Amino acid sequence: MTTTPPAPSPRRIHILVIDKVFATTAMQAKDLFHLADLRHGRLPESPSALPSPPSIPRLETRLVSPDGLPACTFSGVVLPVDGGLEDADVIILPAFGGDFATLQARYPQILPWLRAQHARGATLCAEASGVYWLAEAGLLNGKEATTYWRFFDDFAERYPLVTLNRDKHLTDSDSLYCAAGSTSSCDLYVYLIERFCSVAVAQAVSREILFEVQRNYSPGRLGFGGQKLHHDPTILGIQQWLEVHFAEKFRFEDVAREHGMSIRNFMRRFHTATGDKPLHYLQRLRIETAKGLLSATRESIKTISYEVGYDDASFFARLFRHHTQLSPNQYRQQFMQES
Repeated sequence: MTTTPPAPSPRRIHILVIDKVFATTAMQAKDLFHLADLRHGRLPESPSALPSPPSIPRLETRLVSPDGLPACTFSGVVLPVDGGLEDADVIILPAFGGDFATLQARYPQILPWLRAQHARGATLCAEASGVYWLAEAGLLNGKEATTYWRFFDDFAERYPLVTLNRDKHLTDSDSLYCAAGSTSSCDLYVYLIERFCSVAVAQAVSREILFEVQRNYSPGRLGFGGQKLHHDPTILGIQQWLEVHFAEKFRFEDVAREHGMSIRNFMRRFHTATGDKPLHYLQRLRIETAKGLLSATRESIKTISYEVGYDDASFFARLFRHHTQLSPNQYRQQFMQES
């Protein structure tokens, strides 16, 4: 007798709502994840797969507050919530106005909740001033972070143990994501939607919500931050070098020799530090860059292949499919097609 396997539990996404929260930043996250869940019921996860039943949510998005009560937003609108602070798979910390010390004293439940959720494996995402909660909880000590540019000096003075990157609009480190503002947070949420749902769902959401967004920055590559949380400064330096020179022609043997290592020792140390083989790490850097070019430009596949380091467009296409389950053209078409 054949039994149907139980449906996977939905990802629990909790958006923290407190007094003085900017309602737009909380509802932006709510809308994007809700749209992703609707799209998940209509789009196949791969070209050969059937759509999941609409009645089975992939994402369960809730607004939560420390006391389970509605919150008075920055503009004075009272925002209802769905519950209090509970276990979640993803926690969103929207931007807020007002004095942080006052809010911290008013909501002593937040910091221990964040520490406990991160310890149990939850993904924590913060936007602009919301990053203060992660830093105050001590979760960003020794890790890279960013925030809105107006807060740079205050943030750096308040949290000297955090590596504040003033040049990035998005950072990720150990399942801790920081976004500088509303546009970069949208890029972050689309990345998470791709991770939790599918490329097709993420592209559909991006097409419907972000079609007029003009960025003055590159979203960068998310998903590599956790691989930098190691104690091998030589390998970290090589990772940073690869992020700049990934499209160039070089041999890992030469990279190893320039850093005083044999190729065998380099391969071992790189894998020990990052959990990844150097070639696979390089391929991922190139594919992530290619994904951005495919979705944001009209350049030909051959041109993009060359720009990310591959002279053979056919090889690039095969590698792209291996990493994404889609051809470059399918990836672009799903992003550009009309809903």
